[in-house]
Amino acid sequence: MSAARYHQGPDAALEVRTNTRDKSRGFIATGAYIGLGAVLSGIVPKMAIRFASFEAYKDWLADKETGKTAIGNIFLAGLGAGVTEAVAVVTPMEVVKIRLQAQQHSLADPLEAPRYRNAAMPQATNQGANFTAYQEIKKFAHRMQPDLVDLPSYQHMVIGLISGAMGPFSNAPIDTIKTRLQKATAIPGQSAFQRIFAIAADMWKTEGVSSFYKGITPRVLRVAPGQAIVFAVYERVSGVIEKISPR
Repeated sequence: MSAARYHQGPDAALEVRTNTRDKSRGFIATGAYIGLGAVLSGIVPKMAIRFASFEAYKDWLADKETGKTAIGNIFLAGLGAGVTEAVAVVTPMEVVKIRLQAQQHSLADPLEAPRYRNAAMPQATNQGANFTAYQEIKKFAHRMQPDLVDLPSYQHMVIGLISGAMGPFSNAPIDTIKTRLQKATAIPGQSAFQRIFAIAADMWKTEGVSSFYKGITPRVLRVAPGQAIVFAVYERVSGVIEKISPR
């Protein structure tokens, strides 16, 4: 093998692998959509359970005479949807993911125990704020446009974008405290609630209220656009279903 050929080997090999992969599999298989199947397998049942349970709880909490659901009951329905989603989908998937990660890293640190997160409270507060904001802003949009029977999809997207930001803001303090709790060293004789209050008090004293919302901007930028699309699609699909099989 010549010196020139050997020198350009790594770059040439990378170029050949990239060109071959791109030509044989295409952008969707190799680019921005790698792992799409795994994401869909989790997100589809998650969204189905979230919206189905919310609608069920909202109907149960509605006024029997008027059929309308008060704002407080909408929040409760959102809380219930979040808990149902956490129990049925989020927690089982989290357990499987962490156990797989623990198996992969067991050789690196055999004594490190996997840490499971409590998903019920963050999911409950997230969806309570999310659905309450969405329903109330949607009612306001209808009041401002009384001639419209159904809001256009772009308005559902805008409302979903706003309500989608409410969830991260509502449970950011819980998530921040939870993350620090997982990283903190346990003190013998101190209960979980004592540790939580100690961490929250220390954050407030040393860093101020802004410490409870660290990292909120990238999270909102990730979550809110997704919620905008989810709510717009949900409204469109549910409208089609109601026309096919009205209640």
